[in-house]
Formats: sequence, structure tokens, C-alpha cells
Amino acid sequence: MKTPSPHQTASHDYAHGRRDGLRLALSILAGEEAKWAALLGESSSWRTNAIREVRYKTLQVAQSRIHTVLNRMTPKTGVAIDPEIAAALEKAGL
Repeated sequence: MKTPSPHQTASHDYAHGRRDGLRLALSILAGEEAKWAALLGESSSWRTNAIREVRYKTLQVAQSRIHTVLNRMTPKTGVAIDPEIAAALEKAGL
């Protein structure tokens, strides 16, 4: 078995750290989305409701974009998705 070079290990650690950061961003956005979802249509002001809808939709778009980046960064070596990524995506509802 060939031992990976320090550069390969550092590169792998860096990529893993970036994926961890994206998973963290997904979970934060999921929490914010849930907060705004609960507030949709609750105000007597149409302007406030419209602003809340825009914020809610913005959070959904951000989650979708992060999900796309995460999929692009995930190694395609195996057929199955990494269990950590699958759990984070399931928790975020994606």
C-alpha cells in the first residue's frame, strides 16, 4: 500500500474542512429558513409579509446553491454519498 504524500494529506484535509464548512452553512440556513417560515403571513402589514417572503425565498435559493457546490466538491470515487453529507442534507431537508 502506498503512503500518501504530505501534500495529498493536506489537500484532503483542506477539502474535508471546506465540505464541513458548507455543511455548517446548510444547517444555519435551515434554521433561519424555519424561523422565517413560521413568520410568513403573520403580520397585518402587507409590506412586512412581502419582505418576509423575499427573505424566506432568498434562504431557499442560498441553500440550493450551497447544496450544488457541496455536490461538486464531493469526491465521485464511490457510488454512495458520504454518510456525513447525507445526514447534513437530510437534516437541512434537501
